[in-house]
Amino acid sequence: MNEPHLSVVMPAYNAEAYIEENVLSAIGFLESQPYASELIVVDDGSRDDTLKILRRLAVQYPNLKIPSNGRNHGKGYTVRHGCEVARGKFVIFNDADLAYPAREVAKILRALESGSDLAIACRVFAESRYEISPAFFRYLYTRHLMGRFFNWIVRASLLPGILDTQAGLKGFTREASQTLLKRQTLNGFSFDVELLFLARKHGLKVQQVPINFRYFFEETTMRFFRDTVKMMRDLAKIRINQWRGRYQ
Repeated sequence: MNEPHLSVVMPAYNAEAYIEENVLSAIGFLESQPYASELIVVDDGSRDDTLKILRRLAVQYPNLKIPSNGRNHGKGYTVRHGCEVARGKFVIFNDADLAYPAREVAKILRALESGSDLAIACRVFAESRYEISPAFFRYLYTRHLMGRFFNWIVRASLLPGILDTQAGLKGFTREASQTLLKRQTLNGFSFDVELLFLARKHGLKVQQVPINFRYFFEETTMRFFRDTVKMMRDLAKIRINQWRGRYQ
């Protein structure tokens, strides 16, 4: 069987409220494209009916794969699991809540087809666009501003020139994924930073892409603060791994 041109990986955890609608949206987008593709939705040990819904959908759509971690491991682990299953020439991962609508995948794919090894969504470019409900205006003063502060630390310490490390829409060539993922060590949300650090270390071409993004969900400030503190510790782990030669 010929390999798909594109594999889209979506990590999912306790997503029963929106997983069916969003999987169907992703499938609809992929089926409208002129190339062969597959959608890989990885369940990260959900405690709700996410996996049950996915199994039902997989019966209807043969290009939908639904590997499961069995138990909760974290987003980084889940993305790696999906990429290991992927057979596409290009592999793109996107958040299951589709904060980056399915059609935005096409922008990342074009960057990869044009010769980039790794293409990442960048929410801070002037060309990027936001859709936000008035109910979530306070988001701009909590998670968004804290996220920009974290990214400033990342640029200063590890990744100068990368404007948005944490956008949940990224893609790479199959060859680049094999180079990067076998060297990754972090399982949580900081895996994005480690991924980009490895790309720079191994001389891969990284392209930042303007994107359309939807602000429609806000984590509590306390949870985001706790996650940010953990991510700061992970930055230190990346530097320590570098010193110890783990990324060779």
